[in-house]
Amino acid sequence: MDACNAKMIRWALGLSLLLLGGCGNAPAAADIGAAGAGGGGGDSEVLYPETLPYARSVESFTRGEGAGFGESSLPDVVLGPPRGMGERSGSLHVLSLGVGGEIVLGFGERTIVDEPGPDFVVFENAFWPGGVQSMVYAELGEVSVSEDGETWLTFPCDSEGDGEGGFGGCAGASPTLEFDPLALVPLDAAASGGDAFDLADLELASARFVKIIDLGTLEPAGTSSGFDLDAVGLAHQQ
Repeated sequence: MDACNAKMIRWALGLSLLLLGGCGNAPAAADIGAAGAGGGGGDSEVLYPETLPYARSVESFTRGEGAGFGESSLPDVVLGPPRGMGERSGSLHVLSLGVGGEIVLGFGERTIVDEPGPDFVVFENAFWPGGVQSMVYAELGEVSVSEDGETWLTFPCDSEGDGEGGFGGCAGASPTLEFDPLALVPLDAAASGGDAFDLADLELASARFVKIIDLGTLEPAGTSSGFDLDAVGLAHQQ
């Protein structure tokens, strides 16, 4: 299955679930992307305490070509915890940036700080068709951080990949797992999934803003093109 077909299938399945929401045992719209009993899923109607370590504001959003999906739910759709569905399925609780689109997120009074290990995690809706990592469906994003929202440092991103499903330094390559965001504090990427970033890689002690730019992995297609952002969470903060 190529990436373009995977995208079409994913959105088609999501639409089917929405249409079947009122029928028998079929999942309702609010269940799309839900993590079940673990509490990690749901849609924008799920309310989590603001004390959880996730993005609190959208500082800016520049639409790329083919953006639109999720835009009507801004800013909530990208704030708070992600709605992970595991390695084999991607959530529809996302904002499609469009090809070349970019978004800047803030964290309120919180600051990302450099401590041993990953300091923050970017959640997209990447998945592994058939559970095979080397076939990962990935729409990659370049990640930058800033202390003041004006001067940015960018993580080097291997957009060509290693052929085994790894895209070092990029966002959008690792599935978001099902987890309970109320229980997983501090955030641990090994349990949450998503793509983890360490400020030490940039020799940076702290940052207050995260910027993600779609790298144009696929050609524009409808209104769901580009990097599909679900959330950004903090592992180390003050």
